[in-house]
Amino acid sequence: MFLKRIISVGATLLILALAALLVRTLWQHYMNSPWTRDGRVRADVINIAPDVAGLVAEVMVRDNQEVAAGDLLLRIDPSHYEVAVKQAEALVAARKAALDMRRVNADRRADMDDLVVSRESREDAGHLAAGAQADYQQALAALDAARLNLARTEVRAPVAGHITNLNVYKGDYAERGEASMALVDDRSFYVNGYFEETRLPHIRVGDRAELRLMSGVRLRGQVDSIARGIYDRDNPESRELTADVNPTFNWVRLAQRVPVRIHLDEVPEEVLLAAGMTCTVVIGEAGAEPETSGVLNGLLFAQ
Repeated sequence: MFLKRIISVGATLLILALAALLVRTLWQHYMNSPWTRDGRVRADVINIAPDVAGLVAEVMVRDNQEVAAGDLLLRIDPSHYEVAVKQAEALVAARKAALDMRRVNADRRADMDDLVVSRESREDAGHLAAGAQADYQQALAALDAARLNLARTEVRAPVAGHITNLNVYKGDYAERGEASMALVDDRSFYVNGYFEETRLPHIRVGDRAELRLMSGVRLRGQVDSIARGIYDRDNPESRELTADVNPTFNWVRLAQRVPVRIHLDEVPEEVLLAAGMTCTVVIGEAGAEPETSGVLNGLLFAQ
């Protein structure tokens, strides 16, 4: 009886010790392993703005529409720019006529004897022809600029993607350089994982990464780069570019979060990604997939 009691107590203590060791191991892994719930899906967002000003004659797209590279997005009223091209063409014709006249005069005087035309007069005629040539080149450049402005009345998509935040309509007046819509590049999606600085020693460029969206979809990727600086909110620079040192110091210091850029592997066609989505990121060693136990996996990916 006494022996059974000793065995029972010993088994209980052993189970408790194993449980404590398991909990401690899981806790250390949970606290120190390179993972974060603070992940954000990012993409290259292009601000679409016309290069010329004028009335919007036509908007060819709608909000959230998918477009291909080169698709026409909107058209500015070209009337003023067509007139500018005609004026530039007329100026080119006038300058060309003046150039031809100056060249004929210069050639004729160059063939005359010094007794008929002085050397100074011949030189002046050559200089006038050179000036007319420069005026003609200037007119050609103005014509090219007018034609370019006319072509820029059609605003086209620089890359394939989705239109978002459409903020222009037919009849609006578009200012040059003022963004009227945004274009999300469909091929530029990546993830920024904001890791505590205590976890950065365990992260290397090229490490494999597992990402889980709030919807439960899991994606794969790898560490592309690690940010080398974040803004110091406690000690910003003053307007004189000197250090603005905070006179107070908080003894409880929280670990700063540093962005780690994750390159996404192939994204399934049925998965919809939008810039700004949140996700959980777990980093594994290069060449190996991130591994988590069942219990820890539940802790990391609990939403």
